[in-house]
Amino acid sequence: MSKEQFIKELSVLLKDLSAQERQEVLNDYEEHFQFGMDEGKTENEIAASLGSPKILAKEILANYHIENAKGAQTAGNVVRAVWAVIGLSFFNLVFVLGPFIGLVGIIFAGWIISFVGIASPIFVLINNLFGRYFDSFEWFMAIGYCGIGLLLLIAMQWITKWFTRGFIRYISYNAALVKGGVKR
Repeated sequence: MSKEQFIKELSVLLKDLSAQERQEVLNDYEEHFQFGMDEGKTENEIAASLGSPKILAKEILANYHIENAKGAQTAGNVVRAVWAVIGLSFFNLVFVLGPFIGLVGIIFAGWIISFVGIASPIFVLINNLFGRYFDSFEWFMAIGYCGIGLLLLIAMQWITKWFTRGFIRYISYNAALVKGGVKR
């Protein structure tokens, strides 16, 4: 593969990057070609030593999305990082997607439980309006559940941040493992 073909294919595969970041990456690979040609290698030899542009693009995009998720821990950034890391190998389908789905399920359940606890006095009020009796024990329990729901709501904010940071570290570790091992 010639230098032009390699750079063109890599550029197309890196369309998710901003124009400036894509150009920086392409400049780095053009330097690789220049250094190789200065050492007397042909463009085909250099391209072969660099590897497949598809694999390189997947690794670059995975690193890019992981860094974005580390910087701004939004749901969109985390999901994009997860998909990018899954794209590195089939191995990651099980070891990244499975824990991600489990983690999202646990966090979602915690948020739902907190909101239901907070809303429990409303449920008791509706029951008393359309029911035939007033039960003070139900009100006592509803107020207790409301307090627990408020505490859980505060806790879920911290738990969500903690799990998000931990999962981003996990996918970073997993991406490094798939790309060639972890250096420690």
